[in-house]
Amino acid sequence: MALDPRTPVLVGCGQSLQRPDDPRAASFDTAADPATLMAEAIRLAAADAGLTKVPDVDALRVVALLSWKYGNPAWFVAQQLGISARQYGLSVNGGNTPQTLVNSAALDIQAGRADIVVLTGGEATRTKQRAKKAGHTLAWPKADSATPAAEQVSDDLSMAGEQEIARRIVMPVQVYPMFETAIRARAGRSVADHQVFISELWSRFSKVAATNPNAWSRRELSAEEIRTPGPDNRMIGFPYPKFMNSNNDVDMGAALIVCSVEKAESLGVPRDRWVFIHSGSDCHEHQYISNRWTFAETPAIELGGKRALELAGLTIGDIDIVDLYSCFPSAVQLGAQSLGLDINSQLTRTGGLPFAGGPWNNYVMHAIATVMNDLRERPGAKGLVWANGGYTTKHAFGVYSTQPPTTAFRHAYPQDEIDAMPRRDVATIDQAKGKSATIEAYSVMHGRDGAPEMIHAACLLADGRRAWGESTDVTLGRAMCTDEFVGRGVNLDANGVFHVA
Repeated sequence: MALDPRTPVLVGCGQSLQRPDDPRAASFDTAADPATLMAEAIRLAAADAGLTKVPDVDALRVVALLSWKYGNPAWFVAQQLGISARQYGLSVNGGNTPQTLVNSAALDIQAGRADIVVLTGGEATRTKQRAKKAGHTLAWPKADSATPAAEQVSDDLSMAGEQEIARRIVMPVQVYPMFETAIRARAGRSVADHQVFISELWSRFSKVAATNPNAWSRRELSAEEIRTPGPDNRMIGFPYPKFMNSNNDVDMGAALIVCSVEKAESLGVPRDRWVFIHSGSDCHEHQYISNRWTFAETPAIELGGKRALELAGLTIGDIDIVDLYSCFPSAVQLGAQSLGLDINSQLTRTGGLPFAGGPWNNYVMHAIATVMNDLRERPGAKGLVWANGGYTTKHAFGVYSTQPPTTAFRHAYPQDEIDAMPRRDVATIDQAKGKSATIEAYSVMHGRDGAPEMIHAACLLADGRRAWGESTDVTLGRAMCTDEFVGRGVNLDANGVFHVA
């Protein structure tokens, strides 16, 4: 069957790393900045496609980075590569972004708005933090009056609402542990048994990272090492010690080259390098966690994943290779549950954000690159990538194969259906004061001395509204790390502090 010349296809992928043993990392003056890591990844992607040089492109789109402010990072990358682009794009923040950019590039190519798009992202957080600690000013490039403005290439979505901001619940390390306690309670496991369960899951992820040449950390960890707090594994937000948290302290870059079949042929890209994008979807849960119906379910993942698979003419049982977003164990469990995957099955191809590396918004570009190479080694196999941003808030899916799709690339945005799903109202501190409630989820934030500092608890009032409670009671915090408090009755006072009934 002849392929439509507008069919979008991935033809090249590249991943770059600046590990501590990299000679250039020995000095701040020679350490690579994020734009350099991105340029390296693009050169590797071009070589991966069988090209002798990086071609000029219709669009060079960069995933928003946090470790350096360029103003227009795509323009700086293009200068390093000596190429031009009609569009220098920059996304908003969100771990869903790399897959979202693949989906939008596929739509642009299919519609004839572009023939070739390069996607890239990179961070040099480790080098920046070391320089800051040493009091060294990095001489990395910055925007000036001659730097053109970047074009925004993804849509923004506020992550924290008025109630979350008022209670200072704005960090993923505070929120994902709450999801974990809700999942644990629903599963009916004891606190100790659940710690074993999630540490065994994470040990399997570390084993994958140990065999991944592009992983930041290639050390396999035992489940006991992962769940046991210690000097190198301090408790951050119970139930998560450090090894269960995404590792953003990395210097990493990744890139993908997306083009039309017609362009791939004109460039001479060998057919065995092609990976087709069969379908994609984008959606989000109820915007603020205060309004989620439960912290133990993610209906947008379920619907978004189902739509992407349906558009490819597949079911989850047809998928051979999977990479689920893996910032924290709760994300993987929610993703697997929503997609109908066995938690003991193969769920990561990189090793996940704690081990392979979590370069802020750009992890999933590394995941897609890894899945591309897996698919090339298994012609005809089907791959699924799930990307996540916020607090399991924003989702993007992609279905991939070396086998051409039977229909044109198709994309879904089922947001209207998700917005119509049940949501909870949230009570303010004044509305909840003096009322009895039941704990539905909680996290116990710890200080660097290893002691509990702040407990955040999501509570349900008798009328079904959600109310936030907090406590700095160290004795209570310790108890909540050993005994199950989900389902316990509490009273909320005028300051929003909860007291166990």
